[in-house]
Amino acid sequence: QVLALNGRETEGIFRVSADVDEVNALKTKIDNWELPDASTLTDAHAPASLLKLWYRELYEPLIPDALYGACVAAGTDFAACTRALHRLPPINRLVLTYLISFLQQFTAPEVVSQTKMDSANLAMVFAPNCLRCTSQDPRVILENARKEMTFLKTLITNLDTSHVQDLL
Repeated sequence: QVLALNGRETEGIFRVSADVDEVNALKTKIDNWELPDASTLTDAHAPASLLKLWYRELYEPLIPDALYGACVAAGTDFAACTRALHRLPPINRLVLTYLISFLQQFTAPEVVSQTKMDSANLAMVFAPNCLRCTSQDPRVILENARKEMTFLKTLITNLDTSHVQDLL
């Protein structure tokens, strides 16, 4: 729905919050296995916000705690990022790769010029929804937030996702 509602032309897509009531109504429908009525959806920010919420509310983060350290340590080393990615459980790896593939659609220069959301901004928005720092130390949390963003940005920028593009 993000793409159907011209999300690639919507400034601040994934960064700008949607109307809370609209997101909750959309979430309720999907939680009840109902397809939302496309004619009532007019704002790309609503499904974009719901996508972030879905990742954030997963019981286990998309990147499990056991692999968190490897991911934040990988930084801009694409080979290390790839090794960490391949250590994920198969379903997590597939979902993360599909998410990266989806986000890559927003990184074309002509899209970024409209959305103002480049790979760094996309990583900043999605990293806290995919990785969860378990430390309670504010300094560690802040330092790791940068590392989480770097890991995700490296994947968005470099990962070959061609094998998942026709899944849906």
